[in-house]
Amino acid sequence: MVAVIKTGHSIHRIVNYNENKAKEGVAKCISAANYPKDADKLSLKNKLNRLLNQASLNTNVSRNSVHVSLNFDPSENHSKEKLETIANTYMERIGFGNQPYLVYQHHDAGHPHIHIVSIKVREDGSRIDTQNIGKNQSEKARKEIEKEFGLMKAEDSKRLKQYQLKPLNAEKIQYGKSETKRGILNVLNEVLFNYKYASIPELNAVLKQFNVMADRGSENSRVYKNNGLAYRLLDEKGNRVGVPIKASDFFNKPTLKFLEERFVLNEEERQPHKARVKNTIDLVLIKQPDIGLQDLVKALEKESIQTMLRQNQQGIIYGITYIDHRTKSVFNGSALGKPYSANGIQERCSSTASSVEVIDNKKRAGEEKNKAEKQTAFQPLEKEKSVSDNNLLDVLINPKEGIDYVPWQLKKSKRKKRKGISR
Repeated sequence: MVAVIKTGHSIHRIVNYNENKAKEGVAKCISAANYPKDADKLSLKNKLNRLLNQASLNTNVSRNSVHVSLNFDPSENHSKEKLETIANTYMERIGFGNQPYLVYQHHDAGHPHIHIVSIKVREDGSRIDTQNIGKNQSEKARKEIEKEFGLMKAEDSKRLKQYQLKPLNAEKIQYGKSETKRGILNVLNEVLFNYKYASIPELNAVLKQFNVMADRGSENSRVYKNNGLAYRLLDEKGNRVGVPIKASDFFNKPTLKFLEERFVLNEEERQPHKARVKNTIDLVLIKQPDIGLQDLVKALEKESIQTMLRQNQQGIIYGITYIDHRTKSVFNGSALGKPYSANGIQERCSSTASSVEVIDNKKRAGEEKNKAEKQTAFQPLEKEKSVSDNNLLDVLINPKEGIDYVPWQLKKSKRKKRKGISR
């Protein structure tokens, strides 16, 4: 079993997401824990108001919604009752057993899974701390549940990866039909609320990894002038394909106004993660001073930082964006500072090789200088040379015409007399 926990700012959004899946016939609400009625007797208003009313007890909790997905191996086929029991056990062990929560069974993927919707505010108005809940409480609960219920273990990294979001295959989607909208929606739900981007280009840097892009149109278009926004599919080469879908047509309304609100929030939340990206880049350049740009990109990938280069038709790089998948933070190069912009990185990569040559040349020049100084230190002075050439015997007989040079190492040091002190 693989457990994924996400927190957010909108209870409406996650409830509507699951309810719309139910309307499409690919999901069903199978349980409503700590509700006054059973799930099949609750209206959408009943489900939503129960969560909203309790969340309103503490308005200081901005990220008040909790969205959990429990994913099972494709070979497993669990009954509704077993899934409900697993959900209750999991929520109890991560500290949400007394919270109101809804459990939805989904049938829209290649593996069985359930979604659980809850809130972080308790009945007394206190806040449930979810800091590191995934690594601590969730991991412990997951392993215990796997043993108790005889579930397939998710320790193998290959098994974990099969539940991660993958790029959409535009060739397999029927353009203009529900599959296009559903595929784009799955990507938006993963990216919009998890990655910290502060502009549309930064958002598109992430979306393009999944063959999706946010499109405002040209500056002269009606959509752009009316602050409109559409989402569309891309093929494997990054070309736009299919029919664009207006942002307002999605139930979660990922419009330009919504994105602009996220830009402000994300700008603040990504600040603590700037240092990691900058330090990683600097460290790579220090360790490998003669590295090229493409090798730098590969080295950063090993640290979970993806580098997106923007080029014109002539192949000139005019922009760079860094996607830190570890912290889910996105930075345009200029947002990190001039040394990390497209021009700055190219200069640092291209100058490293020449700087190494300069250092080597200086080193060689220094060695040659030291060698020359050592040789001249033991050679006679010009006067000595001329005398010895004329008559060495004269020098030996006539010392006054000889050399009075004495190396300083052989000279006796003279003690300085201190004033006012008699010896």
